[in-house]
Amino acid sequence: MKYDPKVNDYVKWKRGIEGWIYFKDKEYATIEMSVTPRHEDDHAHTPFHSNDRLLVICYREQWNELSYIKSRESIHES
Repeated sequence: MKYDPKVNDYVKWKRGIEGWIYFKDKEYATIEMSVTPRHEDDHAHTPFHSNDRLLVICYREQWNELSYIKSRESIHES
């Protein structure tokens, strides 16, 4: 059975990438590989974003290469 990723699922991709599904639509999903705090000087320009995120695109035809690990309730979970 082909895995259908969902936002807030933690996955491993056979390409050596793992992380949380951050966004998904019918064509692709993004995997959040890392989150780092933004420099305080950057907050003046975009105060509603306090972190930088490294996201990798995984297209629908590649979803069969993903392995589901676990889920979380929200992105605010520690």
